[in-house]
Amino acid sequence: MKLTIGHLYPDLLNLYGDRGNIQCFRKRLEWRGIEAEVIPFLSGDTIDFTKLDIVLLGGGSDREQELVCGFLQNIKDDFRKYVEDGGVVLAVCGGYQLLGKYYKTDKKTIEGLGVLNITTDWEPERLIRDIVLESPLFDRPVVGFENHGGRTEIGEHEPFGKVTYGFGNTGKSGYEGVVYKNVIATYLHGPLLPKNPHVCDYLLERALKRKYGEDAVLEPLPDEMEQKANDYIVERYNDKKYVLKETIKRHT
Repeated sequence: MKLTIGHLYPDLLNLYGDRGNIQCFRKRLEWRGIEAEVIPFLSGDTIDFTKLDIVLLGGGSDREQELVCGFLQNIKDDFRKYVEDGGVVLAVCGGYQLLGKYYKTDKKTIEGLGVLNITTDWEPERLIRDIVLESPLFDRPVVGFENHGGRTEIGEHEPFGKVTYGFGNTGKSGYEGVVYKNVIATYLHGPLLPKNPHVCDYLLERALKRKYGEDAVLEPLPDEMEQKANDYIVERYNDKKYVLKETIKRHT
């Protein structure tokens, strides 16, 4: 078996260690004896989505998002078709915002792909901290780091998870990210997948089933160390004394 992973615009959208997500995809396939091909698509490259099994759209600054926006408008119909056909997508931070209708900064409005019925508006206070989610997709919590000025309203979309520590989409809704078909769009980076191998395997298995049929499954890997790291972060931020200390620090 083989999966082909398209990394969109790593020359512009690689602000938050998105290559770490690519490496996680690659290694967790290779450890199972599955061939992994990674194709980086740079600014202006032609993208044939019919040849891709997974797409990564990473994060970038407002300026870089604006530059990418021009390239995305040329491929948005093909991108939407890929998503509606069950194509697997991980969109992180800026990539998450660009999947929506628009991202409105303090200076201009950046048109998105319109793949998701979401909107993002910039606010001057950035939402920055570690974050923990409970997601209905997984038995284990999802952990990461968020750093965004955008406030994303997700409308009727299903959120990626409920925030147990951190800010999330708006800092007020109590929810983070979006799940749509085989798309996970999120503000969690750092990068996301090495901290959450269960999220990586979820996306890989969805891609395998789409390509090879419902009988395609991933063999389990010995993830004891990764699970211990995940447990440590979750336990730390579930500690009421720690949370109280951080809250006091933030307001003094």
